[in-house]
Formats: sequence, C-alpha cells, structure tokens
Amino acid sequence: MKVLVAEKCGFCPGVRNAINLAQKTLATEHKVYSLGHIIHNEDVVRQLSDAGLQPVDSIDSIESGTVLIRSHGATRDEFEKINKKGLKIVDATCVLVRRVQKIAQLLNEEGYKVVMIGDANHPEVKAVVGYAQDVAVVGTDSDLDNISNKKKLGVICQTTQSPDHFAQMIAAIAKRGFTEMKIINTLCRETMERQQAAVKLCRQVDIMFVLGGLHSANTRKLAELCKKHNPQTYHLQNWAEFDKTCLSGKTTAGVTAGASTPDEVIEEFVRNLVQWPPTPANI
Repeated sequence: MKVLVAEKCGFCPGVRNAINLAQKTLATEHKVYSLGHIIHNEDVVRQLSDAGLQPVDSIDSIESGTVLIRSHGATRDEFEKINKKGLKIVDATCVLVRRVQKIAQLLNEEGYKVVMIGDANHPEVKAVVGYAQDVAVVGTDSDLDNISNKKKLGVICQTTQSPDHFAQMIAAIAKRGFTEMKIINTLCRETMERQQAAVKLCRQVDIMFVLGGLHSANTRKLAELCKKHNPQTYHLQNWAEFDKTCLSGKTTAGVTAGASTPDEVIEEFVRNLVQWPPTPANI
C-alpha cells in the first residue's frame, strides 16, 4: 500500500507543552490533579494517569496537592477557587486560548456584547465564557437568537473551528442588522495549516485516515473536512481500530492526525499500513 502523510499533522505546540508540563510536574509533586482530561487523547490520558495524574470534574474533590490546568484553560472563578483552597497551580493553558480569554475580557470591558463562535460544550469555550459577562455562544444558525439586541458586538471564535465556518457565521450574524461588529480572528494557525494540508492530501488518495481522539474537536473537524472532499475518509483513534475491509480495491492511502495525537500513534499506523497486505515475513 502506498501511504502519504499530510505535511502538517500531529501534536501542536500547545499540546506538546501541556504534556511536557504534566510530566515535569509528576516527577516532582506527589498529588497532581487535572480539571478534566489534559488533552483529548485516550492513549495520552491513560499514560499520564498511570504516572499519577488524576483527572477530576470538580475542585471540591481536591483537598491538597497540585492542580494542572489543562491546555483548554479554566475560568477565572476556577482559578480563584483553587487559590482559596491553597492548592498549587501549574498552568498548561495553550497560549492561543489564553489570548482568546484576554480578548473576551477586554471586549466586555469596552462595552461589547461578546459573541463566541464555537461549541458551547467544549472546555475551551466554557473557559473563555468565564472571562466575560453574558457571552453568547453560537455554533449554528439556530443559535443566533441567543444574541440579544445590543448594538455593539465583539465576535471571537473557538480556536479549532474552520475558517469557512467562522466566515459563514459572521455573515449570518451581520444579516441581523447590528450597527457595530468588532471581529477578531482568534483561529489557531496551527489548526488551519493542518486543515489545509489534510484537504490537499485527501484529494490525492483513494482512502483517507484521520487519527485522533473521538472527543477531539480539531480531529473531528479534520475528518469532516476530508469527508467533504473524499467520502472514503475514516476517523480512527489508532491502529487497533483499523478495519482491513475498507482497503479493498485501494492502492493509495492518506494519513493525517489531530493536534492531540502522539507521534508514535501516527508512526505505528503508517508502518502497518505500508506493509498491508501482510506477507508471511511481516505477520
């Protein structure tokens, strides 16, 4: 099987930094907790859990120790609560997410109604919402009624959304007739480059594989984009989920991966795929 790998894929700097901070913290601290999973990848979460990192859903469940703020960030209220309990903080928030938080806070202080384009249930969005008052989160046209009739809107976007979706939602908001819209592009360049590379590659192959956590927003977006241009697109977490029947009649495969997918997962998948179908020598 001929296998082509996207020019840009796998760990982004923010995710790599979060994992490095987690590993360093686990090497020096006894009790280390994270608010939710540090990144959206089950393999990495399992490895860090085995090393001692304990994901929790609530700060209330932590009595002592160190709290690792995951790459998606945390709200101001959560930081205050952690400090009040006297817990040590290690902040692994992605620098781009932190930028969005600061922008949301500044827009709010300037009197803008903050509108965030994204998934209301995503941890990054929940964290950003905590930095401004009464933020309207819009993911689709059906959410536009969440925007009140204030005249000044400050529009930002979840970092992992696609440029096309960002543009479509801005156009839909503009049609509502607000007298002032301040739009700040908060999309992640790393994410955009991965999306562009994935779309370019999936057009060149018979079948496309997108590797990464099923709960990873940026990985799901990669799979959605590739599916539009190549219906033979499959979103898998790793080689263990590979279904050999999908390769029937295919000669060229493309591989990309989300920003939270480890290099070893990509390498194992490509190595096995190149050797497909297996011969007696490599079974």
